Amino acid sequence: MSLSTRSIAVAGVLIAVSLVLALTGVGYFPVPNVTDSATIMHVPAIIGGVLEGPVVGFLVSLVFGISAYIRFRELPLEWGSEFNRILILLVTRLFIGIVAWAVYRSLRGVNQILALAAAGVAGTLTNTGLVLGLAIGLGILPAAVAAGAVPQFIFEAVVAAIVTVAVVAAWRGLGGTGRGSSV
Repeated sequence: MSLSTRSIAVAGVLIAVSLVLALTGVGYFPVPNVTDSATIMHVPAIIGGVLEGPVVGFLVSLVFGISAYIRFRELPLEWGSEFNRILILLVTRLFIGIVAWAVYRSLRGVNQILALAAAGVAGTLTNTGLVLGLAIGLGILPAAVAAGAVPQFIFEAVVAAIVTVAVVAAWRGLGGTGRGSSV
């Protein structure tokens, strides 16, 4: 596996953005449900996957996963084991940038803006679906929690789609003069 200088630079910038979002708390919004917080922490991972591929998406997702594990490991839930806690809070996040990349790549030939928006929604669905799905499947959360998380998912998906389209379209010069970044 070889990463270009550009991929390393983009990964570095998006990891820095993720760290700022995590350390300042701006990446998490308190909500009155069992999830404790809505988030925009998945957005840099989605952008990394779309801009530079699955490896960069994975690396930026890893920062989100570590942040989520540190932030939510003390939630008053019956985790069953430390493995379950790591699996749900950290490992599930690793797929966000990879899925976003795959969705973008499969749709980019149809329409760039649609592909970017779909990648944002798919990355969000990956985050919410894997975290809640595993927590429910392992008996850590009751299935009824899923219905309460739908409005949160919709909010997070809309934000991810809008920000992904805005950032990547601006970076690549889509819809403008056709001149993207020279980096």
